[in-house]
Amino acid sequence: MKSSVEREQIVNTLNYFEFDVLVIGGGITGAGIALDAVTRGMSVALVDMQDFAAGTSSRSTKLVHGGLRYLKQLEVKMVADVGREREIVYENAVHVTEPIWMLLPFHKKGTFGPLTTSAGLKMYDFLAGVKKNERRLMLSDKETLEKEPLLKSKGLLGGGYYVEYQTDDARLTIEVLKKAMEKGAVCLNYAKARSFIYGDDNQVMGAEVVDTISNKRISIHAKKVVNATGPWVDGVRALDALENNKKLKLTKGVHIVIDQSVFPLKQAVYFDTPDKRMIFAIPRDGKTYVGTTDTFFEGDIQHPVATPEDVNYLIQAIHSMFPLVHVTAAQVESTWAGVRPLIYEDGKDPSEISRKDEIWQSEAGLFTIAGGKLTGYRKMAETIVDRISKQLGDEKYGPCVTKHLTLSGGDIGGSKQWDAFLNQKEQMALAYGLSTLEGRKLAKRYGTNVDKIFQYAQILSTTSSSLPLALLAQIYYAVHEEMAYSPVDVLVRRTGMLYFDIQHFKEYKDEIVNLMKQLLQYSDVQTTTFKNQLDILLIEATLNESRD
Repeated sequence: MKSSVEREQIVNTLNYFEFDVLVIGGGITGAGIALDAVTRGMSVALVDMQDFAAGTSSRSTKLVHGGLRYLKQLEVKMVADVGREREIVYENAVHVTEPIWMLLPFHKKGTFGPLTTSAGLKMYDFLAGVKKNERRLMLSDKETLEKEPLLKSKGLLGGGYYVEYQTDDARLTIEVLKKAMEKGAVCLNYAKARSFIYGDDNQVMGAEVVDTISNKRISIHAKKVVNATGPWVDGVRALDALENNKKLKLTKGVHIVIDQSVFPLKQAVYFDTPDKRMIFAIPRDGKTYVGTTDTFFEGDIQHPVATPEDVNYLIQAIHSMFPLVHVTAAQVESTWAGVRPLIYEDGKDPSEISRKDEIWQSEAGLFTIAGGKLTGYRKMAETIVDRISKQLGDEKYGPCVTKHLTLSGGDIGGSKQWDAFLNQKEQMALAYGLSTLEGRKLAKRYGTNVDKIFQYAQILSTTSSSLPLALLAQIYYAVHEEMAYSPVDVLVRRTGMLYFDIQHFKEYKDEIVNLMKQLLQYSDVQTTTFKNQLDILLIEATLNESRD
């Protein structure tokens, strides 16, 4: 990926070349399209009005999962498609995706019973092509409680035990984009599409874009333009005078994070709520996170936040399934809220609206893709790029190659080499002034790119800073290798510190602003703005400060 220091060079490139494809939107969907297109031989530009992955792609349940609950809605094809994609995403990015066993307990009069759970998981295994050692197991009530003693024992009949894949959604998106840029895609964050450029035949042939950091205007010319802006899809489509009337329905999902000292969950659990929905409780990095809610949303798309009602709903769900856990709102360390861009279906409740993706093209030629799930990003990209390739002329471009294309940081040799890789890197860390624990954590986050982090650590080891060396190296790497421009980019999407290490977020945020000011030459106004952004984020994400 490029450095944020090189923004002017990127802007000039966007201004002076015609591309085969312009992708508007730098979430997982747009990133996947850019990677697919560029690896077929197309010239590709991508812009996002915020940072990459700043929308829904950093606010999910952080699972690359097959959507077991969609079997209940008879969405068999979607379960089969995304279920099979899990393994592909995992093997192409083992450093940001890992299998975890998920427990689905069933109680008397619950959403699922023994027969429906067994049948559902068996069908899930078949549809998703689950490998033998990860196929479902059925547990007795005693075995279920042994897996997770905090579960409600009253009325417990047993549990289903199956594998899902945990991920860091923002980092997955970043690694896809880094690979696309490595292959030649030209990508720019903080670049907002303001209007479309039309040819004499009234067909879209690019977009007028503003670099919101420098306020420079950019004219990007492209043969095909794709609107992959997630919740902003309708807003971008409104810029096209010849657009049709298909529309989105937005729903909001909220997650809460609780320290393991309060909620010592040892086993990921997928459980039903008192109102017959299904939510997850997942242990991660010394925390337990729980979600998600599902409510219609009509607020500020750019800044969705958890309300007291959202948080109370999830706390009540915890109390219902984990009666020994007495968590209160005051003990919720952080929250995040995301907006799902779903295709409008008249009369349906939020949880009933299909998560399937849909592609359509306006009279002016603008492609729009909406809906879908994180897990299915690669297949969605393949489908839309197939259509683009056909319109541009199939003979010019190769077939889709992303099924077996490792992402940035993923050149480890697949999952079989993962443990050996981690062991090697944690020992290597010692030579660069880092502990073995830091080395292991960094290797799990950055994969084979960890060597660059180690190099930054070695260079910075004599720097006078109160920031830990491992964090210092990550900040330099984020700015110079991952196009992070603001402190929010680093603390939320490059490291996840806001959600899973909020104490250090509070401790280091001001010094990180000052460091990035030196690296990127912030003005005094920018410096103040970024400090205010971090303070607002802290208020939005934490309950103790925001609800007093």
